[in-house]
Amino acid sequence: MYTYSKDQLEALITKYNRPIPRYTSYPPANFFSDRFVTEDYIQAIKESNTEGVSNVSFYIHIPFCNHLCHYCGCNSIGMRNETVIARYMKALNSELTLLLKQIDHNRKLAQIHYGGGSPSSIPIHYLKELNDQILSHFETIDYPEIAIECHPGYLDEKAWKDIIDAGFNRVSIGVQDFDLKVLKTANRRPSLLPVDKVVELLHQAGLTVNLDFIYGLPHQTAESFAETIQKAISCKPDRLVTFSYAHVPWVNKQMLILEKAGLPNKEEKQQMYDNANGLLVQAGYKPVGMDHFVKPVDELYLALSEGRLHRNFQGYCTRRTTGQVYGLGTTAISQLDNAYAQNTKNLDKYMTLVEEDKLPIFKGYRLSKQEKVTREVIEMLMCNNTLDWQEVSLLLKQHIDEVKKQTAYDLVKLQDLANDGIIKLSPERIEMTQLGHPFVRNVAASLDPLLNGTEENYSKPL
Repeated sequence: MYTYSKDQLEALITKYNRPIPRYTSYPPANFFSDRFVTEDYIQAIKESNTEGVSNVSFYIHIPFCNHLCHYCGCNSIGMRNETVIARYMKALNSELTLLLKQIDHNRKLAQIHYGGGSPSSIPIHYLKELNDQILSHFETIDYPEIAIECHPGYLDEKAWKDIIDAGFNRVSIGVQDFDLKVLKTANRRPSLLPVDKVVELLHQAGLTVNLDFIYGLPHQTAESFAETIQKAISCKPDRLVTFSYAHVPWVNKQMLILEKAGLPNKEEKQQMYDNANGLLVQAGYKPVGMDHFVKPVDELYLALSEGRLHRNFQGYCTRRTTGQVYGLGTTAISQLDNAYAQNTKNLDKYMTLVEEDKLPIFKGYRLSKQEKVTREVIEMLMCNNTLDWQEVSLLLKQHIDEVKKQTAYDLVKLQDLANDGIIKLSPERIEMTQLGHPFVRNVAASLDPLLNGTEENYSKPL
């Protein structure tokens, strides 16, 4: 048990709050290269039919937003007219057809996930048609996850019912904050309907509901964010997510507007997370990963309890719902056993290439055997807050010493983290402490042989 004074805590935050990868993939996306071309992707798809996890997942990127929020680091564009939307959705169907020629249809579908942008910004019938098209080609696992990310600022009761009728069984609602001043500064529209009524409507239809929030925005304080979390708890979501705002103005220049408005300092931001964590745990939610809080009966928590929690670009999932991910749409990333492949970011180019029966690959990355080992190590730590070397050894069918050699395992660096109370360290395990939980990315970075000390183009943990 480690006890720290305020000055000691501030010193720890200063020491560890440095730019590092988010590790939603390994290697991180900044390693992707345009030397990876369409032929490489097709070969990786063919290999995915017999190597790695058998289940199939689809990620579908809808880039359109009614308007763009200043904090957004996603690949989003402003709303287009109905002609462009119809053309884009037709292109998605065409890209799906091209992929289906390469994927073994005897594999089972585990997950469909719509992200953006704001998938809920376009007429929902397009999404229903695409869901039906995908589901017609595969048998599914029991209770597959069919999920959509929604901006509640434009959705009336009919729109929510359309989402239900489209076949979705999980909805992530981007509330971000209940404080209208915070939302206005961030150029975010508040929910059109009371959030508690939306959650109730979705629950009555049998859907699982995430409420998503961001901390670290202008005008937020530890007290005001605690009030937002209290209100969120009263809405009774199944899952609640507290994302740390990543200030990366080189990705989105609009973030400079937030910088000018005044961002909370790192100590205040840490207090926001600590307060939220305390309130949610007190309310009976269980922390999962870096930012999720779920009910004790949630499949994510049960997976965490058994060391089976997994993560892909779409977020946390279980080994049951895990599949190799095939991306559809502009900027979408496919996450396969042997490779990553990203589609072109240009909307017109994407549609033109697909209309010419070409897969719209922009760049990608083929993993070496060593990188696949490091990926398993970092994923286990990031998802389960514990790295059991014996378990990784059994999974990879390699001796523990061989596994460690293929990472940047350095006992001196790890001991420094242990001395600071960030981890508990033994020859068999690395385990995050409660104090160290926000710095799990730092521990993962210490095991990353590709990082080589660089801090360029990454966000900070806090």
